[in-house]
Amino acid sequence: MFLPKQFLDLGSRSAVGVALHRLVKAGKIQRVRRGLYHLPRPHPIMGQTGPDIIATVRALMEGSHAQWQFTGAYAANALGLSEQVPAKVIILTDGLARKVPLGKLTLVFRRAAPRNLLGAGRRAGLVIQALRYLKGSAEMDTHVARLRRDLDVGTKKDLTALTPGLPAWMKPLAQQITQN
Repeated sequence: MFLPKQFLDLGSRSAVGVALHRLVKAGKIQRVRRGLYHLPRPHPIMGQTGPDIIATVRALMEGSHAQWQFTGAYAANALGLSEQVPAKVIILTDGLARKVPLGKLTLVFRRAAPRNLLGAGRRAGLVIQALRYLKGSAEMDTHVARLRRDLDVGTKKDLTALTPGLPAWMKPLAQQITQN
């Protein structure tokens, strides 16, 4: 994912815009939306890949100083806990609420209370949102075991630091994930 402003050291704003327009026309890059481009990669089954959702959200939120966090099915899918791929990705934020269409996918930014943004923008926050989404699942023990096995040490340390701010029902799950 890249923005035209990243190339301003190579030429004027209009020259960069013309160059990017020509690359889009030639099919070398894809325009995700105004001022946001990505380099599609070939995929053996799907043809060309779409834009990386996490990189797209980072690019959209860059410079806004707003916190953001993926929720629900997307968080569980990103961690490998669910095979469900949502058609609408919901992102909690303390910034502006808006909808951003990305082809067949829609990014929905929703305003949220600070308690729901615990670990925002970090992998530990993704774990918290996935646990919230999977609450009451009959397979919760399996999900906790998988997270315990798959998460890196840094994410586990981050989750340990965030545990005091978690809801009471989630604290034991977080402790199970982070214990050695």
